[in-house]
Amino acid sequence: MNDDGKVNASSEGYFILVGFSNWPHLEVVLFVVVLIFYLMTLIGNLFIIILSYLDSHLHTPMYFFLLNLSFLDLCYTTSSIPQLLVNLWGPEKTISYAGCMIQLYFVLALGTTECVLLVVMSYDRYAAVCRPLHYTVLMHPRFCHLLAVASWVSGFTNSALHSSFTFWIPLCGHHQVDHFFCEVPALLRLSCVDTHVNELTLMITSSVFVLIPLILILTSYGAIVQAVLRMQSTTGLQRVFGTCGAHLMVVSLFFIPAMCIYLQPPSENSQDQGKFIALFYTVVTPSLNPLIYTLRNKDVRGAVKRLMGWE
Repeated sequence: MNDDGKVNASSEGYFILVGFSNWPHLEVVLFVVVLIFYLMTLIGNLFIIILSYLDSHLHTPMYFFLLNLSFLDLCYTTSSIPQLLVNLWGPEKTISYAGCMIQLYFVLALGTTECVLLVVMSYDRYAAVCRPLHYTVLMHPRFCHLLAVASWVSGFTNSALHSSFTFWIPLCGHHQVDHFFCEVPALLRLSCVDTHVNELTLMITSSVFVLIPLILILTSYGAIVQAVLRMQSTTGLQRVFGTCGAHLMVVSLFFIPAMCIYLQPPSENSQDQGKFIALFYTVVTPSLNPLIYTLRNKDVRGAVKRLMGWE
């Protein structure tokens, strides 16, 4: 502790993740629910990754980006959910300073990457529906790899900026993080110095990586809707609605909770509400993505049949 009574968490070596301690009667129920959804996430996303890799019919831009999304969701949930399960199960709710720093970095990096990747996936759908004759040129494999790399690099670069800013802030004595994982807004509330610059930076980058991607996605789908309305083929319409509807559902499940968390001014009431919203997009959404993309999907059903030798 320095002369002003300020302390850095590294001197103490740990944080206490308050999580859902205010609702002790819910912790066992939450443990079971979170564990079920986490197992669904692992199984569902691994299934997509393995299937996309093994079946040559799925070696297309759409499934290449879906494979990236599945791997991303696996990493995203694993960066916070195992720690949450440990905290829900036992009385110990601590996380080391290094563990908190690593968790903060990866949760933010992977969340930002998903925002950008969903834009890339919407561009792929736009090219497939609105520019079908030029699709193979527009979505050349090398360009697809470049888009995927750009998504990952932008996410990890943005996270490096916020993580470094956050962990330079001196804290005021107590280390109780009022959340179930280490995130920027929760850690800023522990500071004993003015954090308006950090909050403004967070608001600006959140707008860049949440609002702009959402606008680009909606613009892509506006063009897709116009193209669909001009279609005469019923089969073509069903196929477009199948793939694009799935993507739009995933976009809604991810962006709506993210906007509720990062684009509203903080308040006492929003802290507890924010935990349950964050629980939804870190636990529920990644487990639903494989179901949304594979149910009623003829390509996936055909790939499963080929893999099992039924075809």
